[in-house]
Amino acid sequence: MSTKKNRLAAEASPYLQQHAHNPVDWYPWGDEALSAAKRDDKPILLSVGYSACHWCHVMERECFEDEAIAELMNELFVNVKVDREERPDLDQIYQLVVQLMGRSGGWPLTVFLTPEQKPFFGGTYFPPADRYGVPAFPKVLRAVADAYQKRRGEVVEQADEITKSIAEITGPSDPSGAIAALGPDLLARAALKLGARFDDKHGGFGARPKFPNTFGLDVLLRRGALEGDARSQGRVRKALDAMRAGGVYDHLGGGFHRYSTDAEWLVPHFEKMLYDNALLLRAYVDGARAFGEARYAATAREIVAYLAREMTSPDGGFFATQDADSDGVEGRFFVWTRGEIDAALADDDEARRVAVAYFGVTEHGNFEDTGSSVLHEAEPIDAVAARSGEGMSRGAAEAALARAKARLFAVREPRVKPFRDEKIIASWNGLAIGALAEAGAALGDEAALAMAERAYAFVAGALVADGRVARHVKDGLVKGPGFLDDHAFVASAALDLYEVTGEPKYVEDARIIADAILARFADAEGGGFFFTADDGEALIHRAKDPFDHAIPSGVAVTCHVLLRLGAIADERYAEPARRELERLAEQAVENPLGLGRTVCEAVRLVRGSVDVVLVGRRDDERTRALAAAVFAAYLPNRNVAWLDPDDARSRAACAVLAEGKVAKPGESVAYVCRGRTCSLPIADPSDLAAHLRETAAP
Repeated sequence: MSTKKNRLAAEASPYLQQHAHNPVDWYPWGDEALSAAKRDDKPILLSVGYSACHWCHVMERECFEDEAIAELMNELFVNVKVDREERPDLDQIYQLVVQLMGRSGGWPLTVFLTPEQKPFFGGTYFPPADRYGVPAFPKVLRAVADAYQKRRGEVVEQADEITKSIAEITGPSDPSGAIAALGPDLLARAALKLGARFDDKHGGFGARPKFPNTFGLDVLLRRGALEGDARSQGRVRKALDAMRAGGVYDHLGGGFHRYSTDAEWLVPHFEKMLYDNALLLRAYVDGARAFGEARYAATAREIVAYLAREMTSPDGGFFATQDADSDGVEGRFFVWTRGEIDAALADDDEARRVAVAYFGVTEHGNFEDTGSSVLHEAEPIDAVAARSGEGMSRGAAEAALARAKARLFAVREPRVKPFRDEKIIASWNGLAIGALAEAGAALGDEAALAMAERAYAFVAGALVADGRVARHVKDGLVKGPGFLDDHAFVASAALDLYEVTGEPKYVEDARIIADAILARFADAEGGGFFFTADDGEALIHRAKDPFDHAIPSGVAVTCHVLLRLGAIADERYAEPARRELERLAEQAVENPLGLGRTVCEAVRLVRGSVDVVLVGRRDDERTRALAAAVFAAYLPNRNVAWLDPDDARSRAACAVLAEGKVAKPGESVAYVCRGRTCSLPIADPSDLAAHLRETAAP
């Protein structure tokens, strides 16, 4: 590594700082780089990645730290490094280049642009020499530069064609006939499409690599619970069980890795992302509600513990990622040899025997012929007990396994930990805050709720001003502006906290952000919502992206926020969401793996919401008991409103639902409403729970 620093040393992004000592003359994205490309008549080499990306590190070691390759890059290109977590707008545009060329996108993303930012060639990882059927990076550099200098007309023509194609792909869809998709069979049709992609043997969607895809599971869970489809319910359980049992789950420290490299969920790609764990936390909370399974609740609690221990900043916000690599080797922190297990548990033979059997640890191992094993549930604990040959009870086996996990965790802790990217990203924090609020309410976990409230207070104070949400903050430095998902996810988190706590200020916060979305992101002419604000940086295209990616679609979550605000606070918010869902409905039903969150919001629109109005003092134990009955139930299209006679603000917060909702002095009651029809006041939590079951029944 060079001791000389390049321009990236001045950047806040940990990913950009990781490249600050490369011999490559890197620029951050900005006017300086774009001006240099025009001045020197050089194409731009755009490299996009993120700090937890294993193959990004590989390409850095092999290419960007190589003096000869760096010299070639510096001679032929203006080299620009981008953290995709800081600039998802750039990543979103230029990922399409690789896909238009018939390749799979991913990171590191390597795209070549004209000085006008128009792309003409791209790929992902390039090795230093021909390998894996991929040409050597130096060959690519020379060929691209040669084409740019000697066949400029062809390059410019191709760049114009690709740019045009990007605009066509991300432009508005034809709304004709879309409204027809918003019929009573919407959920059944989407579930049928998902079923065709579901792996009934191993759980989850597709083959390998296998991602959690919580959006597809959410659609199936709604189909099962709302319409009584047992097969959809079974598939959700299969996926939740398989992911929890697999090596993709950290059985010692809690939390999920990014994805599985195989179909069986056994060997993960070891990075851990805040957004994955936020989405999976909500999935397991909903699984516990829908199926009453204690193991799903336990998984949720372990994710909460992981977030508290590893991902919480001193100020309360949540860090972005943990690396796949540790001490320069992928997975080193997490894998075990048989000898290491034996040594760690040498003084507890029962725990050792149970752990070796339960985790499937062998001398050969299961991780890349290293002799190391990824810990996973090789067989259920009751089977381990039955095979012990000593009449071990299930309870004794569980106790032995708990001792083993605690000891192995303690032995693992001193290892070199994966690098942690300590950016606090608004959208990802919104996901985590909402999930923690739901977990706290559903599981009776006051610590989880306190984490959510503290994180929200930090995000709102550091990143939100007059309804505008900045992208992220690190070490006190705020970077922005925020994108549609930053605004939508923070607003949604505010509404989640309102439903759980009854604090009216959260509704006001959500309304202010929603107003900013409608003013700055909505397309008044073509309909829908742009990913960037109207006062953001001008790029080659201002995209609308309704698709779910690693995180839910910002468009869908915007609709979620607007529908909820329309149901409880002011009906005017619902209309823009209705129009957008009508526009996207047919596309979503046909492609629920790509637009699963949109399907869920369309279901809310079609079926209507279950609105619960709690009337009584928020701090009254009777009101809290009624709230607990609500949050224990699986109600996917739910709104909860609070009318506190001691807080005048509470009526304004839920003005749409407040009319006619009263309680006798000193009493706490709940009203359950569907549309304009509401139940009589219910004072007993068990009666409320029974009424909610009837209301939600297929």
